[in-house]
Amino acid sequence: MIMSEKFKEKMKLGEKELNQRALELKQELSKERALAASGTKSEKPGKIRTLRREIARILTALNNKKKEVVE
Repeated sequence: MIMSEKFKEKMKLGEKELNQRALELKQELSKERALAASGTKSEKPGKIRTLRREIARILTALNNKKKEVVE
């Protein structure tokens, strides 16, 4: 499996750290979506997309860790 550097960094973290980081990113994503919904122009228009991808990376890393424990 080919892994990006960002994903390798996520795999090194523990489950608690990953869960905490995912929670923080989800809160930040919620704020960004609220700003976008209110019509406010964002300084970084691609931030929502970046946050979504980062959350997906973290959830994938968590899933892989769970699979390793089962096997």
